Amino acid sequence: MGVDRVPPAGSAGRVRAVYPGSFDPFTPGHLDVVGRARALFDEVVVLVAVNGSKRPGVDEEQRAADVRAGLPAGWTSVTVAAWRGLTAEYCLRHGAGVIVRGVRNTTDFQAECRLAAMNQSLGVPTVFLPAQPELAAMSSTVVRTLGKPLPR
Repeated sequence: MGVDRVPPAGSAGRVRAVYPGSFDPFTPGHLDVVGRARALFDEVVVLVAVNGSKRPGVDEEQRAADVRAGLPAGWTSVTVAAWRGLTAEYCLRHGAGVIVRGVRNTTDFQAECRLAAMNQSLGVPTVFLPAQPELAAMSSTVVRTLGKPLPR
């Protein structure tokens, strides 16, 4: 199945991908997914989203600032945005042709498949990137629970 590309105005042929999440906090696993997405797409937007079932420690604007601070300076094809609303709506409004999701295990994959089906029905396909084995056990919840700063 091919990816329908919706290039942003003025950049014919370029593919913008959106990597959404609550990123509370942004972990080395998230950074790895962004890095691999950079190799696949022309632009990557890390979309710091509001998830009604989660209660982050700080608002989405502060989390977006934290993500920006954690990205390598040379990653000029990566931007960060905060968003309240459906990810597919953001994609359609901002010319993003695909959603990127990282999956750590089969439980993640099953939940992500349900979201991907909904987003596909709204016109935006999803690409899954499996977690690197050494990062598969890491989650934002574990990092918050341990209360340890993340290595950068």
